[in-house]
Amino acid sequence: MRLLKVATCNLNQWAMDFDINLKNIKESIAMAKQAGAAIRLGPELEITGYGCEDHFLELDTITHAWECLKDLLLGDWTDGILCSIGMPVIKGSERYNCQVLCFNRKIIIIRPKMWLANDGNYRELRWFTGWKERDQLVDFQLPVEISEHISQKTAPFGYGFIQFIDTAVAAEVCEELYSPVPLHAELALNGVEVFMNASGSHHQLRKLDIRLRAIIGATHTRGGVYMYSNHQGCDGSRLYYDGCACVVVNGDVVAQGSQFSLKDIEIVVAQVDLDAVSSLRGSISSFQEQASCKTKVPSVAVPYKLSQPFTLKTCPSTPLKIKYHDPEEEIAFGPGCWLWDYLRRSGASGFLLPLSGGADSSSVAAIVGCMCQLVVKEIANGDEQVKADAIRIGNYTGGQFPTDSREFAKRIFYTVFMGSENSSEVTKSRAKVLADEIGSWHLDVSIDGVVSALLSLFQKLTGKRPRYKVDGGSNIENLGLQNIQARIRMVLAFMLASLLPWVHNKPGFYLVLGSSNVDEALRGYLTKYDCSSADINPIGSISKQDLRAFLRWAAINLGYSSLADIEAAPPTAELEPIRSNYSQLDEVDMGMTYEELSVYGRLRKIFRCGPVSMFQNLCYRWGARLTPLEVADKVKHFFKYYSINRHKMTVLTPSYHAESYSPEDNRFDLRQFLYNARWPYQFRKIDELVRELDGDKVAITESGDHEDLGATSHGGGGLGVAAAGSGNPNVGF
Repeated sequence: MRLLKVATCNLNQWAMDFDINLKNIKESIAMAKQAGAAIRLGPELEITGYGCEDHFLELDTITHAWECLKDLLLGDWTDGILCSIGMPVIKGSERYNCQVLCFNRKIIIIRPKMWLANDGNYRELRWFTGWKERDQLVDFQLPVEISEHISQKTAPFGYGFIQFIDTAVAAEVCEELYSPVPLHAELALNGVEVFMNASGSHHQLRKLDIRLRAIIGATHTRGGVYMYSNHQGCDGSRLYYDGCACVVVNGDVVAQGSQFSLKDIEIVVAQVDLDAVSSLRGSISSFQEQASCKTKVPSVAVPYKLSQPFTLKTCPSTPLKIKYHDPEEEIAFGPGCWLWDYLRRSGASGFLLPLSGGADSSSVAAIVGCMCQLVVKEIANGDEQVKADAIRIGNYTGGQFPTDSREFAKRIFYTVFMGSENSSEVTKSRAKVLADEIGSWHLDVSIDGVVSALLSLFQKLTGKRPRYKVDGGSNIENLGLQNIQARIRMVLAFMLASLLPWVHNKPGFYLVLGSSNVDEALRGYLTKYDCSSADINPIGSISKQDLRAFLRWAAINLGYSSLADIEAAPPTAELEPIRSNYSQLDEVDMGMTYEELSVYGRLRKIFRCGPVSMFQNLCYRWGARLTPLEVADKVKHFFKYYSINRHKMTVLTPSYHAESYSPEDNRFDLRQFLYNARWPYQFRKIDELVRELDGDKVAITESGDHEDLGATSHGGGGLGVAAAGSGNPNVGF
């Protein structure tokens, strides 16, 4: 029996903060050594942080990475332990994303990533080149300032593995695991028993199962020990890296780290039996046959044993049940941890949230409340870093620190109900009750005076005073009056966030939280520069349906019982006067349900459907209850307002990325923002399909439009192009 102890980790790195990153790397190595591990694996690009983006193009970034690696090699960090360190490396004129494998103060091999992640949120080909040579390792001339200090002039560079006396070890970097022809298959046939995957994988709702299936599948049919390491936390962007470092042996998970955590460092250790790997491989005939005619992969020999012989003092790790979070838990913990990282690293003293008493802003409030609960829990568990950050942010003195989440929330969380004559007492009461349950410092403000002052100014300038539609006004007047309220709230929120800490003799400033969801962004159902405009938004990539499920869960599991009533209430913006015969409702305003919006969003983004293919897909999906003409009208209605309002995505508040159909324009969903919103060619093709399906008796206008785009309250000129100030009011206000 060859027993091998391995350690992988979740690290909360911060892009471009080399001091913090190096400190975390050193501590993780020390913890791995203390556990008796012979191998330590860290996440992808751990020295620099994964999210450096265009900073990777700066030579300083590469230089500082080498300086940090030199620091590690000059100390005793790699003595007796194989360490895989992620960093960028320039070879010749190309820049590579590399894993540098170090042992006993020497660089054993530099392994450049071959298949780069370049879709969704990933842009690796913008900064790196994929390594193409597979048949040989080349000599890499180490930088002079490195070679002089470690007495090593060159290191093997390229695709290959390390052959120790007792086992073979290889790196597989993040995306390479998911490629059509993964490298671990070829490496396994070459005798590699231990695979080390350094990853930079972000959280997305319901994604973890996909990742774990790939890791399990890598060793289920061909045997092996698969180590997986990941970043965990917000390293400076919209993404939250969700950890879940793990070790898999022959398709069984034997060790798993947390998916969401406030810890900066988490080590996952497993004791594995390498003989179990060779035994499985020897029992699979097809593996034996393919290994006998394999393509040879280059290797580097290291005359050292990593494993230990059989002993009763230690035993191999046994398979365990995989831990998955429900989507509602993911919404609570992922954005909650992301907010904590952003808060502690931004220099802010807390958050300010315009709390309307509606589902979206209440979801944000509950997530902040969850964050406060996580902080108090982690302090109780003895995390000194979380404790120090909480003392600083909460302005505690005299040795005090947070022991109660409501008391902590009172110090770092302001909520403000900014009501108007159109707000109901019900939503006002709901906001107050929820604020009390969470513990926030709650304010109740009327904006009617400011609205009246602006309308008086407008009347003085123009001689006219706009009226709501229910009072006889036009669509343009109605929309303008709603937008005035929404935008006043944005201005007031930022003013309060900057000045309230001063009023209460607190240091710093507060971050304004936004509360628009992914479906409203997709449809454009928000006012440009209203309360959707904030510093950050923890729910901007989460669907309304998921948020409502989260509210039901949080009412029970977070202890905020008022959320049940908030979830049950119909969504309304409360920007128009309430009458006995009229009450403003979101889904009526939008002309579509939130459920339909989720369907449109997934077809548009995930399945890459334009108007015609979306119509065809929905004819299958909705054909039992809708005619082709009705489906066509719905598809046209969606694309019309999606394109009219697309310009709003260019100024959307930076949001936590959680949903695969997010329309976020900055990184994830790159499209034009000036459309011909009539879609004349595409809508004409839909009309032709409807005629074929329903017959020529169906009367359809050639343009496919059923109303004048220039007259709609949702903005636009005669061609349906949205003006800069156009847009629907923000839900929740």
